[in-house]
Amino acid sequence: MSNTPDVRPVGDLPNSMGKTAPRELQSAGIDSLQKASAHTEKELLAIHGVGPKAVRILKEAMGEKNLTFRES
Repeated sequence: MSNTPDVRPVGDLPNSMGKTAPRELQSAGIDSLQKASAHTEKELLAIHGVGPKAVRILKEAMGEKNLTFRES
């Protein structure tokens, strides 16, 4: 077991992303879908702990709010 605290919820980021991705996104200053939309998928994937599944979940949640990732 990790001693890292579960920081969820982080803004309006989906809880379905698990524990690590929201924590690492928050550490990078991304604590909302709006802030995530200012980045490309590639930039988010470069953050340690943020993988393809987390990006896919973010993309779906952003789509519900008419947000998209920044184009590269």
